[in-house]
Amino acid sequence: MSRIDETKDFIATRIAVLTVSDSRSLEEDRSGQVLVDRIADAGHVLADRKIMPDERAEIADQLRAWVADPEVDVVISTGGTGLTGRDVTVEAHRDVYEKEIDAFGTVFTIVSMQKIGTSAVQSRATGGVAGGTYLFALPGSPGACKDAWDEILVKQLDYRHRPCNFVEIFPRLDEHQRRK
Repeated sequence: MSRIDETKDFIATRIAVLTVSDSRSLEEDRSGQVLVDRIADAGHVLADRKIMPDERAEIADQLRAWVADPEVDVVISTGGTGLTGRDVTVEAHRDVYEKEIDAFGTVFTIVSMQKIGTSAVQSRATGGVAGGTYLFALPGSPGACKDAWDEILVKQLDYRHRPCNFVEIFPRLDEHQRRK
């Protein structure tokens, strides 16, 4: 079972938050604020925060900019993961991923099933890696952001989490680019 190894030091990660919405302002962004608050409470650093419309190319460009920024370790987006025509965040993420973390969506669905039952089938939450940066796309509801953070991300972004975590493999995420 998972646990925190108290003999290890916590390592703060630098996390950017992107809210994808055609209608929200920063003041109305409850889902983004849930993530910002939880990032701070866990001891991580908010590297950046933006709100942008549901435009696939613009979302992918912002994700690429954060992937290229050495001050960003993780990107979490919220919104645009549903099934409607304007929901293009998942496609934008996949345009950027080098590798998809397939199990992230599966585990998110399991967590969601416990909270909202079969309605969880409508989420397309996803995770991946690009340029040594983790990227996660979460649904746009505050509840979904709480669930993803509290049940998955807070643990996987904690270097002390055992038996394994995302942080401990940061140095090896882009090792294929260093080999010659």
